[in-house]
Amino acid sequence: MLSVLCEFSHKYGSNPDFVLAGGGNTSAKDDDYLYIKGSGSSLATIKPEQFVKMDRAKLASMWQKDYPAAEDEREAAVLADMMAAKAPGEESKRPSVETLLHNLFPQIYVLHVHPAKVNGLTCSKNGSAYASELFPEAVWIESTRPGYILAKVCRDRLNEYERLTGKTAKVLFLANHGIFFAADTPEELDSIVSGVMDKLDAVIARCPDFSDVEYNADAVAAVAPVIRMCCRDGETFPTVHFVINREVMNFAQSSDAFKPLVGSFTPDHIVYCKAHPLFIESADGEAVSAAIAEYRAKYNVCPKVVFVKGMGMFAVGSSRRDAATVESVWLDAIKIAVYSESFGGYQPMSDELIDFITNWEVESYRSKVALAGAAPKRLERKVALVTGSAQGFGKGIAEAMAQEGAYVIIADMNEAGARACADELCERFGAGAAAAVGANVSDEESVKAMINNTVLEYGGLDVFVNNAGIVRAGGLDEMTKSNFELVTAVNYTAYFLCVKYASKIMKIQREYAPDCLFDIIEINSKSGLDGSKKNFAYAGSKFGGIGLTESFALELCEYGIKVNAVCPGNFLNGPLWSDPEKGLFVQYLNAGKVPGAKTVDDVRRYYEAKVPLGRGCEVKDVTRAIFYIIEQEYETGQAVPVTGGQSMLK
Repeated sequence: MLSVLCEFSHKYGSNPDFVLAGGGNTSAKDDDYLYIKGSGSSLATIKPEQFVKMDRAKLASMWQKDYPAAEDEREAAVLADMMAAKAPGEESKRPSVETLLHNLFPQIYVLHVHPAKVNGLTCSKNGSAYASELFPEAVWIESTRPGYILAKVCRDRLNEYERLTGKTAKVLFLANHGIFFAADTPEELDSIVSGVMDKLDAVIARCPDFSDVEYNADAVAAVAPVIRMCCRDGETFPTVHFVINREVMNFAQSSDAFKPLVGSFTPDHIVYCKAHPLFIESADGEAVSAAIAEYRAKYNVCPKVVFVKGMGMFAVGSSRRDAATVESVWLDAIKIAVYSESFGGYQPMSDELIDFITNWEVESYRSKVALAGAAPKRLERKVALVTGSAQGFGKGIAEAMAQEGAYVIIADMNEAGARACADELCERFGAGAAAAVGANVSDEESVKAMINNTVLEYGGLDVFVNNAGIVRAGGLDEMTKSNFELVTAVNYTAYFLCVKYASKIMKIQREYAPDCLFDIIEINSKSGLDGSKKNFAYAGSKFGGIGLTESFALELCEYGIKVNAVCPGNFLNGPLWSDPEKGLFVQYLNAGKVPGAKTVDDVRRYYEAKVPLGRGCEVKDVTRAIFYIIEQEYETGQAVPVTGGQSMLK
């Protein structure tokens, strides 16, 4: 039975048309026990051991008890009895809040979900009338407080239905909540579900339009950091993710257009998005800041959903994963608002019910479970962009930063490689840990788009690592003007372009968080500290990079932006040196830079012998210097050598 229960739980739990943010619940029963989804588990991935085994006799006996009239006392007593109904060995688990409801159905299998199309009906003004006409054999429950009261109302209505019809109900609609399906086999369950959805499809006149729509990325990138800074909690920054499509833009046109979304449709919208979204009339930074401050003063929390007039929607989360949940849940609210048009128009929960659910212990617990996470790391929730990070040093830096809790943007001309790297980091460190963007750092429009894409994805930028670089070795006789200009464009001019646009975002953040510091870090080179024979194009660009670092540091310090450089020694094991066709070992061998060298191995040994500590620089050496720079609040304009003693501070 549990294997069958898992199978259909996965089927519906992995379908976004039925399940929202891993929610919903399922159960199976025999004469003695009810097996129900445990709180904090996801239907899409639930395992047999995550269902909670409940004693049905103990659950049934709860209906014979007289619970206190006072609401808080009653719900506490009911919760205690429900926990006491767990079978031996289940003590550490927490059953679904709808456990009593599941036990009311005599059928073996029960599926409780919140499809947007169903809630277009249950969250509409004429939902009851339409349900009566379309589903005469279903039971309709008016919007009711969750917990014991809801279960009692459902019990009375299900019993009444059975007395009047001589049948047991297989479908139960809960206004402003969702739907229950009950059947004795999975096949029967599927048939009932498809029957309900087919009838709804036949009535629904308009579906939400989530197609792409044009928007002003520059304007959005100026607003998102304001929201992010104004919604921070002490030194912890939230993630702010921009969401735009044609339907979102429809609701963002005016406060009147936004009205259908002002109230909460279901408990899920409160749990994951708070009870009240925020609509801001102006995209001006001061107006955005003032609106968020007013919201915080009124509700004592930050908004999770922010619409800016004529711009779009911002999903605010404690993490990127949380922001993704806010996005999916609020897009569900938009679907409900659109579907409700076919059933007489939208009907949110009452203010009284919204207040109750906001403070209800069970939903508070569910929200805490959704937000639970590990202990903070060194770069927890910082947004870091690393250029040239699809491979080599850059990839190693990105990996180390992600491991320490940063959200990392993998920026590279090799867009496919950047996506592969980002996917790898997300697999290792969790969804949203990294994102990819194709970028040519020597092209101004590409750089601006790179920064904008970062801000639209995460809401801001805390650390910019200028790692992208290129080497074209050769002496005066061999070096061409085109190669010299290419090295200068990528290693020198691109640094200026990146700092220009990265610092623009950091300046906005500093304006609304004047106690915060941000970092720009250039990955320079040992060749930026000492000249390099027959490699003057590279060394010159790196010397220039240190000059830019010192100059940027002086200009940007008033904005709380520290600008420093890390000067690594030779990364002998990386592709820059070891690539068999284009690596520096091959280039230096062909250029005759190493006297007497006959092979690539001769060139390697020559450079290893130059290092007092006897080895090439590794990624870990550089990332430790980066972490030091970020954590050191009293250092800017520095060029930190990481060379194994080959080059030293002077």
